[in-house]
Amino acid sequence: MTQRLLASGNEAIAMAAKDAGVRLGAGYPGTPSSEILETFSALGGHAEWAPNEKTALEVAIGAAFANGRAIATMKHVGLNVAADPLFTIAYSGTPGGLVIVSADDPGMASSQNEQDNRRYAVAAGVPMLEPSDSQEAYDFTRRAFEISEAYRRPVLLRVTTRVCHSKCVLERREAVEPKSVKFDKDPKSNVMIPAYARIAHRKLRAALHELEALNEKGEFTRKIAGSPELGIITSGISFQHVRDAAPEASILKLGMTYPLPMETIRAFAASVKRCVVVEEGDPVLADAIRAAGIAVEDKAEMYRFGELNVNRVRRLLAGDLSPEPAPAPGKPPQLCVGCPHRRAYEVLRDMKCIVSGDIGCYTLGVLPPFEAVDTCVCMGASITVGLGLRHVLPEAEARRVVSVIGDSTFLHTGINGIVEMVYNRPPTGHVVIILDNSITAMTGLQEHPGTGRLLDHTPAPTPVSLEKILHGIGVDHVDVCDPTLDKASFEKILSERLASNDCSVIICRRPCILGAVKAKSYEGKK
Repeated sequence: MTQRLLASGNEAIAMAAKDAGVRLGAGYPGTPSSEILETFSALGGHAEWAPNEKTALEVAIGAAFANGRAIATMKHVGLNVAADPLFTIAYSGTPGGLVIVSADDPGMASSQNEQDNRRYAVAAGVPMLEPSDSQEAYDFTRRAFEISEAYRRPVLLRVTTRVCHSKCVLERREAVEPKSVKFDKDPKSNVMIPAYARIAHRKLRAALHELEALNEKGEFTRKIAGSPELGIITSGISFQHVRDAAPEASILKLGMTYPLPMETIRAFAASVKRCVVVEEGDPVLADAIRAAGIAVEDKAEMYRFGELNVNRVRRLLAGDLSPEPAPAPGKPPQLCVGCPHRRAYEVLRDMKCIVSGDIGCYTLGVLPPFEAVDTCVCMGASITVGLGLRHVLPEAEARRVVSVIGDSTFLHTGINGIVEMVYNRPPTGHVVIILDNSITAMTGLQEHPGTGRLLDHTPAPTPVSLEKILHGIGVDHVDVCDPTLDKASFEKILSERLASNDCSVIICRRPCILGAVKAKSYEGKK
C-alpha cells in the first residue's frame, strides 16, 4: 500500500524513519533540521531532544548497538560537536541501522558559517546520500538504514535548506515492523582500543570499496540523455536548478556522493564535449573527480557562496563573471517587541561592557539599537572567550568583560565554560549572564532539559535546575533577577559583580513571550 501526500523534506525523513522501524530518534534543534524529530514524535516515534549533538549521536549509537534502528539529527555546525563519536563509530559501526542527518545551510539563512558537510563523509570515511527532493529524502532515508545494516556502517544523509523546507508530492510506502532488539557481546567490534581499532580501520576501507561498487551499479545515479555538447554532473538541490537552467543538457545526477562511482562519472564525461560540475557550496565533487584524472569544469569562485538558483546556474554555465544583482532588501532580524532580553542589553550597552556573545536569538543584541555584542564564535564560546579576554586585558578593561549566554545554549556547551571559570579563574574574576527565556527560542520554540517538558511537551521527570548546576560547580555568586520588571536591580547587581574579583553568574529569567503563549497549549498534557 502506498499513500500520496504533500510533504517537506524534513517531514519525508521523519516518515521514512517511522516506516523503517526506527526505535529512537535523538537530536538537538537547529534550523533547518528541527522539524524532523518533531514530526517523527507526532507520528508516534520515540524522539528526544538531547542537551547537544554529541550526546544525541551517542544515545543513537547506544540504541544501534542494541540492534535497534536509530537516527540522529542536527544542523551542519552540530556535526562539529558530534564529530568525536562520528569518527570512531565509523570504525566500529553498529549492528543496528544508524543514520545521521546533517542539515546544511548554504547562504546562512540561520547559521554562523556555510561549511559543507560532504567533507565529513570523506574525512570520517562514511557513506553519504544526498536527496534532491522530498521523495528522495524518503526513499534515501529508508535505503540508508538497509545500507547501514548490510555494511555495518553509519550513513550520513546530507540535506540542505531548500530540500528540508520545500514540499513536493511524496509516495509513502508500507511500513516495516521494528526489528527485535538485543545486545550481542562483541568487544572486538565495539571497543576501539588501538589493537581492535587497527583492524576496524582496514575493515572500514574495505567496506568503502564495496560501497563504491554498489554505487557503480546505478541505484543512486540518474542519467538524463540530452545534448552531447553539454554534460552536467550534479547532486542534491542543484539538480532541480540544473533541470530548469539547462533543459537541453545531458545530466548525471549523483545520489550517493561518497564514495563516488568514478567509472560511471568517467564514462559520462567522455560522452559529452563539455562537462561541467554544478554543486552548491564547496567544489567537493569537482575536486574529487579531477583528482581521479577526469577532465571537468568547475564553477567560478563567486558561485561558491550562498545558495544556487536557476538564474545563478545559467550564469555559471555561461561563464558570466559580472557582478550579481544585489538581493532585494529584506526586513533585518531583530529581537521581538517585548523580548525579555531587551532590558539586559540596554544595561550592557549603557555600562559600556565588553560582551562576549553566543548562539541564539540574543545574538541579535549586536544590532541597533543595542549594539551590545562584541564577539560570537560558536555554542558555549561566550564563557570561554570571555575568560580569555579577562586573562589578558589590562585590569580596567578586563572588569568590563561580560559573557552572555542563553539557557538552552548553557546546557548545550556552556557548563564546561563554568568549570573552566572556577578552576582557572582570572585575577579579576568573571561575570556570566544567562538570559533564561525558558525555551529554545530561535529554532522554533523547542524544549530543553531546563524547561520541565520533553520533546513531545509532556512533563519531564526531573527538570534541570541552572542554579543547582552553578552552585554544584562552585560559582561564588548566583543571582536571579528579571531586568524587564526591575532594571535598576539588575544594574545594581551587575555593577557589584563587575567590581569584585569573584566568579559570578546572573540569571536573567523571564519567559519568551512567544514561548509562554505556546506553553499554555501544553498544560494538562500527560
